[in-house]
Amino acid sequence: MYDGPIVLATTNEGKITELESLFTASNIETRSLLDFGPVPPVIEDGETFKDNAYKKAYFTAKSLGLPALADDSGLVVEALGGAPGIYSSRYAGEGATDEENIIKLLKEMKDKENRKAFFESVIIIAVPWGPSLAYAGRCEGEILHEPRGESGFGYDPVFYFPPLNKSFAQMTGEVKNRVSHRGRAILELRDELDKVMIWLEQRMAERPF
Repeated sequence: MYDGPIVLATTNEGKITELESLFTASNIETRSLLDFGPVPPVIEDGETFKDNAYKKAYFTAKSLGLPALADDSGLVVEALGGAPGIYSSRYAGEGATDEENIIKLLKEMKDKENRKAFFESVIIIAVPWGPSLAYAGRCEGEILHEPRGESGFGYDPVFYFPPLNKSFAQMTGEVKNRVSHRGRAILELRDELDKVMIWLEQRMAERPF
């Protein structure tokens, strides 16, 4: 099996914490972009979450010469025609804060009776010369009229999960990881982790010279 590090292709500390949970019961070494010098930003111009996750994973792997894992995820709101979707992290503009994105979302949803929404996550593991694996997860819920809870990040305070009668921001990290979109994608990957590590060993052995 591959015994080197896997780079988590993000500087988002919330995502790093959730993604690291995938490897807590293993001896697999993980690093994040916070452990390296400046890496140029990836232009996320794909048309889907999968497109953007692959761009981030492949770019990071190619830049650092190590396998990389990237997640692209976002909030899809039925009444807004699927917005914010792939623009979730910059819904209120480039460099927008979580609070600014939430304020814009609640403004757009002010008079909407249909509050149905879902989070979607796609996780890609890529090696420096292109081959990759993909895993996906989705979580259905509703958009609240105002934020609830202090935990999590992103749109967690306004995403209500009916089965637990809580927003994502009202859940502990452990509970959220069991039910969330990213948690479900991580679980799918975790179930195949041994196979993934064998795949990485094989792909890394194909290093071109």
